[in-house]
Amino acid sequence: MSRMPEDYIAAEHLLGAHNYKPIDVVLSRGEGVWLYDVDGNRYLDCLAAYSAVNQGHCHPVIRDAMVAQASKLTLTSRAFRNDQLAPLYEDLARLTGAHKILPMNSGAEAVESAVKAVRKWGYEVKGVPENKAEIIVCDNNFHGRTLGIVGFSTDPAARTGFGPFAPGFRVVPFGDAEAFEAAITPNTVGFLVEPIQGEAGILIPPAGYFAKVREICTANNVTLILDEIQTGLGRTGKLLAEEHEGIEADVTLVGKALSGGFYPVSAVLSNSEVLGVLQPGEHGSTFGGNPLACAVARAALKVLVEEGMIENAAVIGDYFKDGLSRIRSNAIREVRGRGLMLAVELHPEAGGARAYCEALRGEGILAKDTHDHTIRIAPPLVLTRNDVDWALERFDKVLTRMQ
Repeated sequence: MSRMPEDYIAAEHLLGAHNYKPIDVVLSRGEGVWLYDVDGNRYLDCLAAYSAVNQGHCHPVIRDAMVAQASKLTLTSRAFRNDQLAPLYEDLARLTGAHKILPMNSGAEAVESAVKAVRKWGYEVKGVPENKAEIIVCDNNFHGRTLGIVGFSTDPAARTGFGPFAPGFRVVPFGDAEAFEAAITPNTVGFLVEPIQGEAGILIPPAGYFAKVREICTANNVTLILDEIQTGLGRTGKLLAEEHEGIEADVTLVGKALSGGFYPVSAVLSNSEVLGVLQPGEHGSTFGGNPLACAVARAALKVLVEEGMIENAAVIGDYFKDGLSRIRSNAIREVRGRGLMLAVELHPEAGGARAYCEALRGEGILAKDTHDHTIRIAPPLVLTRNDVDWALERFDKVLTRMQ
């Protein structure tokens, strides 16, 4: 007996914690840029699971790698070695130039791992007094949902009701290099920042910001930690978003698309100095670096590079952004983005973005509202020009009809 969509929704509402408010579509299948619901309706995915599915849904090469590895060996823990971890290290080092790599599972775990390692580096290498290390972050940041991370969030919804929080963080405005420099003290060990603030609404800093930040960090012996969990692995039209300003972070965090959506995989990429402070027993993860995760990640990286997805994100992203900018609607305040990390910000008087996303669903497009008035648009990187043309007709229809 088949279940109706409302049956699934009712069961979720009854039995699940209400920590999400999803668009009411019940999905059952995905292929490439397309998703299908339980009734067989097709939708263009303009979220890509928050950039975890850059390679497209159910990419056959990644799927085959996962099935093959699952039939051989899935988990040993890091108490023993496996034959997939070293090759993943080599692939990541070759692509990114990383000297040391720490494999984890979720993006939040990668962030927490970086905070621990950079603090330890501060005590053992920089000479900061014990328990005095400070890390500077930006307002409107989003780095995950763990207790340590929400403690330095400026989003009331993320923080309220979850304290007390750990000290050791200073908040400065995003995109303001002078404010960052003024916040540095002798105890500052790191600057944790997103190249583009995704959850805040695809906020892009001024040109030259990260070049200046890199200079400031170097001059003050401060570790630059770039959270590229959303922006990395092709999303902005470069392998890493740092490449747009020609800089190199000391620590880079990747996740999400590192597995193409098949399995939770993340990694801390670092120079030798920072991750070199970790000794046996000081940090770890039962599932981090497991052979199944490593095999999946290797395949995900392979198709991302060999199938030209990064270059496609740059070209098709510009085409998509230009098309959105041509829509004549009084509802639109600004269209912005880089690569296939795009946003349409609405005027407050146009109504909330949620209503527009609901209307887009009715036209066969799944997008997500963020911060009340912004529609986030981040499809898989296998998007084609024809897909964009199809989508633009529907965005135009919704944005002009509802203005």
